[in-house]
Amino acid sequence: MKLLRLSLACAAAGLLPGPARAQSADLQTTVIESTGPGEMVSTDTETKITFRDNVRVTGTNMKLTCDYLEVVVIRTGDKSATLGKLDKFRSMLATGNVHMIQGDREAACGRAEVLPEQEKVVLSETPVVVDRDQNTRIAGEKITMLRGQRKVEVEKPVLTAPPLKDLGVDKTPAPVEAPKKP
Repeated sequence: MKLLRLSLACAAAGLLPGPARAQSADLQTTVIESTGPGEMVSTDTETKITFRDNVRVTGTNMKLTCDYLEVVVIRTGDKSATLGKLDKFRSMLATGNVHMIQGDREAACGRAEVLPEQEKVVLSETPVVVDRDQNTRIAGEKITMLRGQRKVEVEKPVLTAPPLKDLGVDKTPAPVEAPKKP
């Protein structure tokens, strides 16, 4: 069984955008592990790192598991170096049994794309997001979360939320009695 570990400082911070919440003062290093093969391929400008089989990601206020993970990081420094300096997280693609937990939010889907430069997370292939703090569950064909805009776009949404109080809309009004003659 192979084990590949890679440490990317705060690589997937902000995975599930939402209202600003107090973060731990202690940032945790992001650690990615897998039991299958891993590969790192670099160009002059970026490095693509892939992980296969039982992929587990842990970091500050975040956990992710999936079958396949591809992380793209902007590369800086000596272009002739075999392993350049990994400078900035560009994107992340997780596929196969994707399960993410961040704070009170949890998401499950077949495919998740994290695009920090666009401040966007796109969940597809039967996505579901549960917010335990709000006691809500949203599902649909595709869920796009836009960080900083407090906006979520859902194709063919199904929202499950706490019950509303009875507004009396379906109640039959009491008959109005005619005034009695003396």
